[in-house]
Amino acid sequence: MRSRTKLGAFTGSWRITEMELWDKDAIDLLGPAHIEFDTDRSGEFVFIAVRGWMDCTFGEKEGQPLVEFSWQGSDEGDDASGRGWATIDRARRMTGRIFFHRGDNSAFTATLLPAPPNTRKRRG
Repeated sequence: MRSRTKLGAFTGSWRITEMELWDKDAIDLLGPAHIEFDTDRSGEFVFIAVRGWMDCTFGEKEGQPLVEFSWQGSDEGDDASGRGWATIDRARRMTGRIFFHRGDNSAFTATLLPAPPNTRKRRG
């Protein structure tokens, strides 16, 4: 049985702050690099000219929340796919690795972005 607690640890939008293979200017080429997890066990990420949609499984590794995922998307307009994983440490910092099928792989670090304010207007 999958744990909702582990899913909840990841849910939201995370800012990718660094990657092993590329510098900050490169990872933010098309806008702020980020990775997002939804409550339906899906998600997406964007960095450089790569955009991927994820199918996620949540669990735990050595007491830390763990996500493992497969992904498909595009890299500079070409079809791309792969897999990846990430954990969240006690300081609420995400670290993981994204793999391209038959290609590069890179470690990454991300921090949770604040939730957007509720945009619904109150009646009254």
